Amino acid sequence: MSPARRRGLADEVADRIREAIFSGAYPPGAQLREVELSGAMDVSRGPVREGLRLLEREGLVRVAWHRGATVTTLSATDVAELHTLRGALEDLAVHHVVDRATDEDLNLLAKTAAAMDRADDPHEMVRCDIAFHDAVFAAAGHQRLAEAWDAIRCQVHLFLLTRISLSTEDYLGLVPGEHHDLVAALRARDADAALALFAAHRRNAFEVIASGTERPASGK
Repeated sequence: MSPARRRGLADEVADRIREAIFSGAYPPGAQLREVELSGAMDVSRGPVREGLRLLEREGLVRVAWHRGATVTTLSATDVAELHTLRGALEDLAVHHVVDRATDEDLNLLAKTAAAMDRADDPHEMVRCDIAFHDAVFAAAGHQRLAEAWDAIRCQVHLFLLTRISLSTEDYLGLVPGEHHDLVAALRARDADAALALFAAHRRNAFEVIASGTERPASGK
């Protein structure tokens, strides 16, 4: 029973650190010190170390022997890969939503988009954005596609956190409207319009990040 409890505690620790990252308490590049975290959460360093390893597998944390753990800072290559992979997954999801989504699925998408109208903080807007895309993949009715999204979901959240760390100009005003347009295109079962709108939505975030992210010295 003890090993199971330790794994459960590590999961709880990971959840709390993840939440702190998503809330902006630990921005990209921030140091995650085991001693401080264990003291703040009143746990030993073992579960903290295991929790950080779980977050490392999600892509949220990077652990190096000479630096310890830090919140992942996305490189230009990371940004480009996430942008293109997310695009490939979302394009497939859009086709499936247009073909298969029920009225209930589409109503849920509209509800998640409406939540953005009430968001008054960039971090809350990012949460709403991720929740909307969760609903898109759920509405697609494709289990393995949903699992593929889930595998990069935290990294996409970090991608959007990076976006708002670089600029929040017009962010709260523009994002809700973009998502209402996405819902309208999906309701109309217009795959071409939906694909174009999703691509434009992704591109808006990508261009902000790409303009503020240095490429590696190798140029790769």
